[in-house]
Amino acid sequence: MTDTTSTKSGFTDEERAAMKQRAEELRSTKGLKGAAKLAREMEACVKAIDALTGTDKAVATVLHKIVAEEAPDLNPKTFYGFPAYARDGKVVVFYQPAAKFKTRYGTVNFDDTASLDDGEMWPVSFAVTEVTDAVTERIRELVRKAVG
Repeated sequence: MTDTTSTKSGFTDEERAAMKQRAEELRSTKGLKGAAKLAREMEACVKAIDALTGTDKAVATVLHKIVAEEAPDLNPKTFYGFPAYARDGKVVVFYQPAAKFKTRYGTVNFDDTASLDDGEMWPVSFAVTEVTDAVTERIRELVRKAVG
């Protein structure tokens, strides 16, 4: 469960840290364009994955591999410190590690730019507690659909 220690702003310590991390992400690529920006964002994504441990690292590594294979047009980057993949600067999919907010499980999340629409209501966040062949295949299917 997330630590609910908060200030007058109502944000937890973890939420404030994530916002600071996002501001740093934006500063780190300010003024960069094209290949230089993409390289910096890729480096940040790989560092974010490398910093993870256990199941978080396993899921983020699988997601990274799947995106490279199934959606090579998505660009790796970070999003509030999370490994993320974007098209035209807009995040399509990202992994939110359990350790980041001290939750029971990490989640593979799809933003509104993902093409997962299915009627009037559909899931966009998927809890992952273990990397198995079935989980890997399900993530692969979701990424394919998201960029389809």
